[in-house]
Amino acid sequence: MPAPTQAHRIEIVDTTFRDGQQSPLLFDTEKYRFTLEEKKVLMTGLLELGVTHFEFFSPVVGVAEAQDVRELIAHASALSQKPLRFLAHCRCNLEDIGRALEIGCNGLNLYLGVSPLAQQHNAQKSLEESVQLAQEVIAATRAAHPDLYIRFSAEDAFRTPLEDIFCLYDAVYPYVNTLGMPDTVGIAEPEDVSAVVAQLRQRYPEVALECHFHNDRGLALANVIAAVRAGVRYVDASIWGLAERSGIPSVTGVLFNLSKRYPEIAQQYNLSQCYPLNVLMASILGTLVPYTEPVSLTNRTHTAGVHQKAVLNEKKVYEAHNLHDFGVDKNQLLLGPLSGWNLIYYYLKEVEGFVISKEQAKQIAQEFKGRTGEIGRQKKPEELLLEIAEAYGLPRHTLPEEVPTARLENLD
Repeated sequence: MPAPTQAHRIEIVDTTFRDGQQSPLLFDTEKYRFTLEEKKVLMTGLLELGVTHFEFFSPVVGVAEAQDVRELIAHASALSQKPLRFLAHCRCNLEDIGRALEIGCNGLNLYLGVSPLAQQHNAQKSLEESVQLAQEVIAATRAAHPDLYIRFSAEDAFRTPLEDIFCLYDAVYPYVNTLGMPDTVGIAEPEDVSAVVAQLRQRYPEVALECHFHNDRGLALANVIAAVRAGVRYVDASIWGLAERSGIPSVTGVLFNLSKRYPEIAQQYNLSQCYPLNVLMASILGTLVPYTEPVSLTNRTHTAGVHQKAVLNEKKVYEAHNLHDFGVDKNQLLLGPLSGWNLIYYYLKEVEGFVISKEQAKQIAQEFKGRTGEIGRQKKPEELLLEIAEAYGLPRHTLPEEVPTARLENLD
């Protein structure tokens, strides 16, 4: 297994400003596209996390996007002292490439599809025509820009016969820095990924490899892990995993998982900024951090009585991962239909300030569980519990006014 040494360190290529803006969630939230100011805020968050590689739309997408890319490059360059790579996602088209370089991009993510479906319905070029086009465009670009970073990918690589990919990559290999392996429609499984990476590494040892996995089958993150273990250096990701259809792996999910095997990542990225970055996106989209996001408060939230009792005694029983290092500095125990007397005792004593014994808590819990059918949109669990507790006539602790939010934090 290759280790992420300095010569082979893992790099996140953030594509929030390209594939991320293709997410249906932007339509679901009626955002449609990020404003320039929102992009600058997100860019700042990514820089604080330590991301140095950013992918943008090709400027030919539209005037507004082209202007935004120009502004974002200036914004990031002013904020960071690190070398940054601004990558334009371009077709194999010299005019597109020229426009990308004009607005300040210092790298190209070029792509061309040669899958049987692409040949028939998209690019509408034969394999031979595509190979000739890619070679001519990339060779000319390299000749004009000897130091320019160039990545080339065969779109939909996992539905393209490997011998066709070899034919295409053989032609561009002398001119590129990196070869990509995009799973454009999310069809790959980890075993496929390991096998393809091994063959690419053997055939093209002088270039780096980049992966781009879509999550149509929910396997994108697993595929990233397999790819990195097999030797891939560059990992495409976005905030929340925003991207076309079901998206791609999230930046924070990738860092969280890879840091388990490659703790050196903590020296490269400021991992404590992971959760703040996810919350930042939530504030822009006006919705909660997705419950499937590993670096989230949801991953520190407990609802079942057995879990709540255990967590009250020792968090590690049901919290196996140190999310504190990723910026999640608290957890949640949600009072609800599944809560037992332990949480009810804790809630009434510590949150509501009642003077209550464990035996009284058990009696109240029994009544609470018998009335959980009342819980719904019209009555919250806390309202029902308070109604029951007050009927018992329990006195309350008196807390000093200067510490109105203090907790007794004592379950004895």
